[in-house]
Amino acid sequence: MSKAICYGMIGCGMMGQEHLRNIALIEGAHVGVIHEPDADMRAQAAAIAPGARFVDSVEQVLAAEEVAALVVASPNHMHLPQLEQIARAHPRPVLVEKPLFTDVLDLDRVRGLALEAPVWVAMEYRYMPPVAALIAAAGQATGGVKMLTIREHRFPFLPKVGAWNRFNARTGGTLVEKCCHFFDLMRHILRDDPVRIMASGGQDVNHLNENHDGRTPDIWDNAYVIVDFKGGARAMLELCMFAEGARYQEEIAAIGPKGKIECLVPGPGRFWPAHLGDTPVPQLIESPRDPKGPRAIEIPVDPALLAAGDHNGSTYYQHARFADVVRGQGDVEVGLDDGVWAVLMGMAAQESARTGRAMAISDRGFTPA
Repeated sequence: MSKAICYGMIGCGMMGQEHLRNIALIEGAHVGVIHEPDADMRAQAAAIAPGARFVDSVEQVLAAEEVAALVVASPNHMHLPQLEQIARAHPRPVLVEKPLFTDVLDLDRVRGLALEAPVWVAMEYRYMPPVAALIAAAGQATGGVKMLTIREHRFPFLPKVGAWNRFNARTGGTLVEKCCHFFDLMRHILRDDPVRIMASGGQDVNHLNENHDGRTPDIWDNAYVIVDFKGGARAMLELCMFAEGARYQEEIAAIGPKGKIECLVPGPGRFWPAHLGDTPVPQLIESPRDPKGPRAIEIPVDPALLAAGDHNGSTYYQHARFADVVRGQGDVEVGLDDGVWAVLMGMAAQESARTGRAMAISDRGFTPA
């Protein structure tokens, strides 16, 4: 029997509830204390975790002696202030949702976080089974990745409490909110840091006719981003958030002197049209240069994990590894530095698209190239 872990949850909206369902699948784990200010979200969370105690503040979660680990799944602009609160309280391992912060002026605050316990930044896409298979095989299959392409064709942003995800000021912008996952994957797959980013993007289709307290959303719905890395590799992101008719939601391709490897990842099963039958099965495809010819294998995901969330089973695998960290049996795989880089890349891409100029980037920020 694994050592028991009691979790404290800060935020239980749509993503927080996915964390609840996946924690319930981890042996010896349960959620004991939850802070969620929205009444509807509290009711939904209570149905998933009926044994949890609901409290009225973050401070009350942090004061709960039974809590051994924390999950922060609040709206984006709250992550950094809540991490600062946690840093002043009793130190416990934290899994914090991406992005770490939403304003480049807050970089020094992030760098100054004095967190005395492990911090894991939730980059679920690393743990999607087909993506994890590509990551594991990319070096051998390509002979060293020189070009990396990530394409996401998906549905628009879903409704969130208070429409917080409709505005750049509260999300950091689409290339931070949505695409920090992909910038993290670029660094992770290439094992390198970026030096220059060029982008074009905007809001052309989605949310243009919405009105929230007299304001029209300004969140972007499509973009192209090109990233140059220190070692000479190049990566590209293609995002479209009005393409939910696609068979696969994410397509990743890595290419090197020996050949190409790619993975195809379907979107959430709950959005797949029932009249089309079963949802597509993820694939991994290797295409060597010699001998020529693609080799495709299916990488099915446990139906119980698919039912627990919208991220192809990845949230469970992430939580299993985080639980190992909490129990002192594993190491953090996605740390604060990874989270900072992912946000800075997204911010640099947004600034490039806004100004029409390439951005030179380092771990301390970005400037026009």
